[in-house]
Amino acid sequence: MAAPDANQGLLRFITCGSVDDGKSTLLGRLLYDAGMVPDDQLAALERDSRKLHAEAGGALDFALLTDGLDAEREQGITIDVAWRYFHTARRSFIVADCPGHEQYTRNMATGASNADLAVVLVDARKGLLPQTRRHTYICSLLGIRQVVLAVNKMDLVGCDEAVYREITEAYRELARTLGIARVDCLPVIAPGGDNVGERSARLSWYQGPTLLELLEAADATPARADDFRMPVQWVNRPDQSFRGYAGTICGGRVARGDEVVVQPGVQRARIERIVTAGGDLESAGEGQAVTLCFDRELDASRGDVIADALRPAPVADQFACHVVWLGDNALLPNRIYALKIGTRTVNARVMSIKHKVDVNTQAKLAARHLSLNEVGYCTIGLDEDIAFEPYAGNRTLGGFILIDRQSNATVACGMLDFALTRSANVHWQHVDVDKSVRGTSMGQRPLCLWFTGLSGAGKSTIANLVEKRLHALGHHTYLLDGDNVRHGINKDLGFTPEDRVENIRRIGEVAHLMVDAGLIVLVSAISPYRSERRSVRELFDAGEFVEVFVDTLLAECEQRDPKGLYRKARAGEIRNFTGIDAPYEQPESPEVHLHTAGLRAEELAEQVTAQLLGRAAAPAGGGYAI
Repeated sequence: MAAPDANQGLLRFITCGSVDDGKSTLLGRLLYDAGMVPDDQLAALERDSRKLHAEAGGALDFALLTDGLDAEREQGITIDVAWRYFHTARRSFIVADCPGHEQYTRNMATGASNADLAVVLVDARKGLLPQTRRHTYICSLLGIRQVVLAVNKMDLVGCDEAVYREITEAYRELARTLGIARVDCLPVIAPGGDNVGERSARLSWYQGPTLLELLEAADATPARADDFRMPVQWVNRPDQSFRGYAGTICGGRVARGDEVVVQPGVQRARIERIVTAGGDLESAGEGQAVTLCFDRELDASRGDVIADALRPAPVADQFACHVVWLGDNALLPNRIYALKIGTRTVNARVMSIKHKVDVNTQAKLAARHLSLNEVGYCTIGLDEDIAFEPYAGNRTLGGFILIDRQSNATVACGMLDFALTRSANVHWQHVDVDKSVRGTSMGQRPLCLWFTGLSGAGKSTIANLVEKRLHALGHHTYLLDGDNVRHGINKDLGFTPEDRVENIRRIGEVAHLMVDAGLIVLVSAISPYRSERRSVRELFDAGEFVEVFVDTLLAECEQRDPKGLYRKARAGEIRNFTGIDAPYEQPESPEVHLHTAGLRAEELAEQVTAQLLGRAAAPAGGGYAI
């Protein structure tokens, strides 16, 4: 086959729809009709088809060309995204065959994230199904504005044109409500290749182009951003005579001599050289990988964005955005995740879920968390400013992923909409009387002692004794007890996972303020999740946070049961009780590990005090311990 016409451009597209609509069969037939199945693979296809479908007389099962996993072949479904490359005389293609089952929606979202077009299949017998609507909604959310609707299995409805028209009219209305600009429709019979690569005699009432012709003619020109943007991927410094900033341009054009700014800062410079593997360029545009050299030294590093100095990118740390949740565990507001956008990674927390979206009806529903495959409209806050663009205008600087900081698993993808106004209006105010000054005046080093353990482990008793000992030594302290705090600032919170996360976040913020005031603050709280304890730790400077794990066996805690809570939990009167029907994640490396078996509370408190005094070091210029 002749090489594809380079002027036509590469088309990235996905096939999606409900399970058993025939996506893999259609794609396999498309590869076959395009002449992209080598002889040896065709022979293997014939052999495998006979083995799996002997009763069908050896008819080719084109789905086997794309269903590569053993489990997929055994069950006759697509599980993972199957990527295929092929070309015709007119253009090249990269196609993702996406799974149809609802539990694999996250796989489909991955495939759609880089696609220019979606081929949505519908079984003519079933019409539009919930998963068809779900996939179409996600396509629109991820910026796909071209859809080809293939109404498959027309032979099973007698090639009835009326059935086809009814389905296409309903789909065009759905696409219109979702803002999809272009929809092309055609009837197909995938196994026979009708209207796939060749026109169909059985569907003679359809006079439009075949699927292959539609794909060859599709517009693959991405929406271009007018303003120059390039995230810095790495600093290119092979020797002392050269320093450049490498990355891929994700918007606009840049030319030698242009003035640029390094964001989120305000440093400016002019472009001295545009370096590529093939030599220096006078200018470069979107999609090109280049190394930019400035006319003066600037402090720029990976994650920064080089932008047009006259039209810089907006900078903010709080946003409204859509989030597609991909994690097996639910999204809990105020839990800290790593957020990766462009080449930059920062810490982020979902501050609130405004609503989740019923992807079948697009209805806005109240939600306190997001489960696997759910879509929510959220506000999100970062721990530092970033340069960004709305996703609708720039996928690179508007699209992000969330990463679980313990497992490093990708748990969400998101699309930034706009920055919150308060992000630009609230700034950190410098004060001259700071934490070190306050601590010095009190003759102590400010600290947070965080006591964690099961209910009934003895946390509050031990923390109270430690505070008495420190107070007797002349230190200024305050004890934040988890139960007491729930009578005040946390009285609106229950014991669901979402409320537990918010409970610890608030206690941590209060403890941080008290340490900033120069105090030694003791916190006694179950704080069952490692992620939240880690987030609290990160509020403090190095050495200011001391995690004290009060390690008491569950059986011992139940035997003590000073408040009768375990008894009520076992009877089902209390839900989400830590250790019974809610988890407790033990600290992995606490600064102080108290094994309580056989020891009195006074002895354990003495252990804590002794370790504090033993590890305390006076700061430079000071003369105080702890």
